[in-house]
Amino acid sequence: MEKIPLSEYEVTPLDDIADGLIGLRIVFVNVFIASDPGGWTLIDAGLPLSAGRIRAWAERTFGEGARPRAIVLTHGHFDHTGAIEALLSAWEVPVYAHPLEMPYLTGKMKYPPPDPSVGGGLMSFMSPLYPRGPVDISSHVRPIPEDGSIPDMPGWQCVFTPGHTAGHCSFFRAEDRSLLVGDAFCTTDQQSFMAVARQKPELHGPPAYYTPNWANAKASVEKLAALAPRILAPGHGLPMSSGDIPAQLAKLAAHFDEIAIPSHARSDAVVSMDRNSS
Repeated sequence: MEKIPLSEYEVTPLDDIADGLIGLRIVFVNVFIASDPGGWTLIDAGLPLSAGRIRAWAERTFGEGARPRAIVLTHGHFDHTGAIEALLSAWEVPVYAHPLEMPYLTGKMKYPPPDPSVGGGLMSFMSPLYPRGPVDISSHVRPIPEDGSIPDMPGWQCVFTPGHTAGHCSFFRAEDRSLLVGDAFCTTDQQSFMAVARQKPELHGPPAYYTPNWANAKASVEKLAALAPRILAPGHGLPMSSGDIPAQLAKLAAHFDEIAIPSHARSDAVVSMDRNSS
């Protein structure tokens, strides 16, 4: 697959992404905290067994015994919800997610199996071993409001970005054009173990082995490109901050088929797009 290289000066440290926005990399996935004078909110919950690391990070940042107002999920894949049950046992806070993610967060449904045939490296090859859920946090999870406002994340708006999952969401703050991407796209080649290890900054589509609907994934990247974000905080890869980001993201959207969609899935995506437009 093709890629869009990003210059090194655009890399933003995870501990200072934007005003009130910090992140923590856990192996190959990022979690984030959005804070304001009234408190803080955790975005995504990382890999299994990472609850202690997330709590220690929060306490280093906000003090001993710190707890968020809420946890907000981009989606329910295992690398974004792995620690959520352990965190909720300590924090007892609400969790917000898109209504279409609810079956995967309330113990009712597993995600579709991955597609290791997308190629690209070890991460794809190993994908059949990744947990598909579901988790059951029925007593805590609540739907994000239909108007896209995010409880306990003032100034941020939910952007519905399906494709990678049915209820995938990204989060946008218009004030400084910051975008929490989730897995709508990546700033590393998530199919390749070596690329994930190197973290070379470049724009890619969503993790291909776990993206079942390429037509929706393409439309979601087009939607995000139209927002012209200047700060990117992705689920996979390094955060980015640059005036060139809108043009680069527009390029990803314009060339999404050849950059992101595996060759064997491109015809299916075109057929699906045609059906959606008819």
